[in-house]
Amino acid sequence: MFSALLLAGVLSGLALAVGVVVGVRVAPRLTERRQRAATEWAGITVAQMLQRIIALMPLGVAVVDSHRDVVYLNERAKELGLVRDRQLDDQAWRSAQQALGGEDIEFDLAPAKRVAGGRLSVHGYARLLSEEDRRFAVVFVHDQSDHARMEAVRRDFVANVSHELKTPVGAMALLAEALLASHDDPETVRRFAEKVLVEANRLGDMVASLIELSRLQGAERLPNMTEVDVDTIVSEAISRHKVAADNADIELRTDAPSGLRVLGDETLLVTALANLMSNAIAYSHRGTPVTISRRLRGNNVEIAVTDRGIGIALEDQERVFERFFRGDKARSRATGGSGLGLAIVKHVAANHNGSIGVWSKPGTGSTFTLSIPAVSAQLDDEQVEEPRVRDVRPIRSQREEELSR
Repeated sequence: MFSALLLAGVLSGLALAVGVVVGVRVAPRLTERRQRAATEWAGITVAQMLQRIIALMPLGVAVVDSHRDVVYLNERAKELGLVRDRQLDDQAWRSAQQALGGEDIEFDLAPAKRVAGGRLSVHGYARLLSEEDRRFAVVFVHDQSDHARMEAVRRDFVANVSHELKTPVGAMALLAEALLASHDDPETVRRFAEKVLVEANRLGDMVASLIELSRLQGAERLPNMTEVDVDTIVSEAISRHKVAADNADIELRTDAPSGLRVLGDETLLVTALANLMSNAIAYSHRGTPVTISRRLRGNNVEIAVTDRGIGIALEDQERVFERFFRGDKARSRATGGSGLGLAIVKHVAANHNGSIGVWSKPGTGSTFTLSIPAVSAQLDDEQVEEPRVRDVRPIRSQREEELSR
């Protein structure tokens, strides 16, 4: 909704501009001379100033008469599809006709033009230009594509959350019914109770992940950044998943302690790395290793998690960081994954001015590389030694060499 102040100012400018174009009224010659003299030092008249303001507005503006002739418009009106070849859009014209009758009308356009991420979404507003001269209506339009995309994301998020929460809640309801039916069989009760506990833990993990993701995406400020020892991050993340790795017959391997430091929040960085390790364990074959390595590359410290698991299809690699996206849905659900782990990693990296990259090949394995800015004093100490580096998306020979170790 446009503010009354903005509309009043724009309408005043349009009334003056249209008056100049259609010759509705001419100011007395004496007043015109005085106005020119008063503004001569600026090199621009008031009428020109108003026309320039309207031309530079982020809104599309067009004035149309009762015969559908467009008598005034700015460039933005053409860009947003309000006017094409001096012809007002059909939906806009229907709204303008109602505005000529004295109504204030809101409407939506559906331009054929597309923008990055989807179709252009345009919202408009039509009203009578002047009560004194009811021949003209003014139509404003603005680009609300970002808002439309956010609404689509919100709807998808609500749908995904509802679907994901329905699974453990439904399972717990069925198990509760089974428990009631088996109250006289202690062994059956124990077995079903264990399954209820598994589903309850899964539900709790999902809610905790949603809260964490919401905090990372929202306006809540992160704690003050401090110098964090990368070796501490690695050892803490390993300790969280040592039991899970042992149960899956997966060996966790690391390179030598590096002494590297980054500027960040230790808890969040440990969570991000632990999520990468959890994914690597979940999608690896039994008896294969998961390797964690760290190194200084340029101004960043890179922590890479490499597995020899099932890999990720090329078409899925750009989507793995989306909320609730699963490349192998059956396997993810079997391991209790929430589908939020990599989304959390992405936002942790972004909030640290870092990045997360992935290299993967189906049947060979995957490498996820978390890159975080290093402590600046450390960079000066390392300048003399050329670090051993590789791209976030390594070339084939580099990755195959690492996987063969």
